[in-house]
Amino acid sequence: MYSRSNTLGRAAWKQKTYGPRRNRRSISNLSAEEITRSRLYCLNLLRSQDTPSSLLLPYLPASSRDAYLALRAFNIDVARTADTTSTPTIGTMRLQFHREAVTKALAGQPPKQPVSILLAKAAEDLAKKTDGRGKWSKSWFMRVVDTREKYLSNPPYTSMAALESYAENTYSTLLYLTLQSLPMASLTADHVASHIGKATGIAAVLRGFPLLAFPGPPPKHNNQNQFGGDVGGSRRGAVTLPLDIMAEAGVREEDVLRNGSNAEGLRDAVFAVATRANDHLITARQLLQQVRAGEVEDHEFEHRDEEEHVYLPTKSGRSETQAQELERAFGVFMPAIATQLWLDRLEKEDFDVFSPKLRGAIIEGVRTAIAGSSPSSAHKEALELSSAG
Repeated sequence: MYSRSNTLGRAAWKQKTYGPRRNRRSISNLSAEEITRSRLYCLNLLRSQDTPSSLLLPYLPASSRDAYLALRAFNIDVARTADTTSTPTIGTMRLQFHREAVTKALAGQPPKQPVSILLAKAAEDLAKKTDGRGKWSKSWFMRVVDTREKYLSNPPYTSMAALESYAENTYSTLLYLTLQSLPMASLTADHVASHIGKATGIAAVLRGFPLLAFPGPPPKHNNQNQFGGDVGGSRRGAVTLPLDIMAEAGVREEDVLRNGSNAEGLRDAVFAVATRANDHLITARQLLQQVRAGEVEDHEFEHRDEEEHVYLPTKSGRSETQAQELERAFGVFMPAIATQLWLDRLEKEDFDVFSPKLRGAIIEGVRTAIAGSSPSSAHKEALELSSAG
């Protein structure tokens, strides 16, 4: 829990999994050159638009890196729809394109578009290395797109719970898809990923808050925004803090739009929202520590009964221990580094979300955190870093 005066202390969709089937066209009609170009496109997209995520690529298993690149590039494309379209109507049309592109890619018939091609390649690789057992859940892709569409015109979050639901349906869901690509179907890993995704999604909303309140001219996607581009397409100012938090802190929208960081109660409201993000990181860290100590056998994971969360035996028929699962999945959890770094910097700025010092701090922080580390040693360092808050 943070302390202002001291330190930062759906109805479930029926599961639909898609992978190459014997009776459908394979992506083998794509040339190696097309796949290589698509991979390079996605990598360059991450480097320019989501640099912290690109820095974490070596910490994913080599066999899952195409999936990681494709998922992160998909996330960028969907997330920046709001700030690269002039009206919500055009944004809705763009998101429908993404739905159709995902459907075609998972069916092995991607449109001639780099992200779709790499998604199809990764889906086929996943099916091959698991003898057809490991497949991506299409419903999770659709959940991400549907949630982005719901908030395309920047409506307010009615409550803190609504903001957490948004983060679960976007950022946590992206982590679930990344776990599927390993492949991994683990209750423990999903539980950790849920909390990390919620923390990252909440922090993303705080990070994008100044640009939504004072949007100015249509922006280009922020290349330092690890959190996925929560900026929105409306050119009118919008205040997107949860309404219940604003009411408790006495924050008025018109005051924020007029006075910015000097608005009465704003820092208290930001503090309350940031505290919830930090609480999710604390819970994720505690789960990791308890599993490593052999203390966790069952979980009170609120999403465990959703149909997308299906836990099947491994290909070999041997079950991994919870600790082994988390060790293999740790690269998926490393976005927590950037989230923790940004929250720590926000605390140093006394929860002034408009502070210029919050910009550009994440990339160098992530580089420093993993500099000189092997992927295996970085796991330990990442846990230590997240414990330092």
